[in-house]
Amino acid sequence: MKTMTARDAKNRFGEFLDLARREPVIVTKNDRPVGIMISIEDAADTLIPELFMDKEAGYDEWLAAKVGKTLRRVESGTAELHSHTDALASLDARIAAKRAAKTA
Repeated sequence: MKTMTARDAKNRFGEFLDLARREPVIVTKNDRPVGIMISIEDAADTLIPELFMDKEAGYDEWLAAKVGKTLRRVESGTAELHSHTDALASLDARIAAKRAAKTA
C-alpha cells in the first residue's frame, strides 16, 4: 500500500488517481494518516456501495419488523438456515436488481 501526503495528492492529483487505480493509497497530513483512496473497482468489492444506496421511506421500520420476525422464527426452530455463500449470492442479486431499477 502506498502513502502520499495531502499536499502531494493535491499537487499531483492525476498521479494520485493513477496510483489509487493500482492499489490503495493512504493520505497523510502532518505525518498522520487521515484518509484512504481506493479505486471504484476495489470499492465495488466492499460494503461501500450499500452505504450510499438510498433507503426507501419506512425502511428502518420494515427492517426492525423483519429482524424481529426472523428472531422469533429462529427461537421457535422454524427458521430455514442458508449457507453464507447462498446468503451472499441472494444479497448480490437483490443489490443488482435495485441498481437495475434505479437506472431504468
